[in-house]
Amino acid sequence: MTDLQIAGLRNAREVRPGLLYRSATLNQLTAEGARALAKLGLRTVIDLRDPAEVAHWPARLHELELDVVNLPMLPQDANHRDEPLPQIYRLLADTAGPVLVTVVRRLLEPRALPALVHCAVGKDRTGVTVAVLLDLLGVPDEEILADYLASNAGLGLDDGPVEYLDERGRLRVSNPARPELLTGVLDRIREQHGSVEAYLLGHGLRAEELAALRAALAD
Repeated sequence: MTDLQIAGLRNAREVRPGLLYRSATLNQLTAEGARALAKLGLRTVIDLRDPAEVAHWPARLHELELDVVNLPMLPQDANHRDEPLPQIYRLLADTAGPVLVTVVRRLLEPRALPALVHCAVGKDRTGVTVAVLLDLLGVPDEEILADYLASNAGLGLDDGPVEYLDERGRLRVSNPARPELLTGVLDRIREQHGSVEAYLLGHGLRAEELAALRAALAD
């Protein structure tokens, strides 16, 4: 992308506007995009990419002073991005609990908000993360799904897959967000843990942290 594509969580009635954003990688952030971020008062960037991706595509922050934290969303013992998307989404449901707890805790740090969450493209790892946060805030599934599917328009995927070169110079395809991918993750979490809230609490999130998240972000 030539500029920053931001999807702010502005439409869900349970979420306070202007505090949580998602985007693709910031390695091609332009000066104009940086000025847009500055106007948002952004303070924290949570980067869900693998270390190899971060090294190959470092963020271009221009003059922005941001707290940037890298929290790899996928296990680092294999190249899971070679797997089919449905399998990657199932893997996220099964393994990302500890990372998601850390995301919540980073958002609760003093002066952490407004915050932006991103991965490489901004729809898969980021989409799951934002979906979990929205569920914790009480947003209905249909609104969570609508926010997730907004990625297609923001990333130019409305007309189908887009090819790109990964950090190793290999040709890859970015596929459009599909409803069944995200609903599959949420269904899997709920089937195995009872609820998204129980999923996070089972991975160490404390009840008082959940309450603090809702106090900070819920309307």
